[in-house]
Amino acid sequence: MKKNKQIKKVIALTIVFLCSISIMSPSKAFAEIEAPQSTNYGLDEITSIGIGTQETDLEDIIARIINIILGFLGIIAVIIILVGGFKWMTAAGNDEQVGEAKKMIIQAVVGLAIIFLAWVIAAFVIDKMKDITDV
Repeated sequence: MKKNKQIKKVIALTIVFLCSISIMSPSKAFAEIEAPQSTNYGLDEITSIGIGTQETDLEDIIARIINIILGFLGIIAVIIILVGGFKWMTAAGNDEQVGEAKKMIIQAVVGLAIIFLAWVIAAFVIDKMKDITDV
């Protein structure tokens, strides 16, 4: 039981550390801080992906939303693979933990395959939908 608590603490500290590094790292967002009067509070970013503009078709908006959702799911699957690998490396020869880690990694890889197939099917359907609706 104590090993599980220690592993959870190590994972939590690792996540906090990685998040703090990503927040503190110099990036374009920090380099170009504008005065509040000259910004429109993030609305440029939303219109740049096509939401809220009249120029884009409904199919394009749906495709972008699907790509964003599947992208987030892919990131989650990769994080699960990393957690499974971390669990495997810290198992210290415990067969039960190694088995759980293998199971996590296999499930995450299957999840990635499903996400990829969902993306392929969605791209195909949206492409055919564009062909049919373009007059």
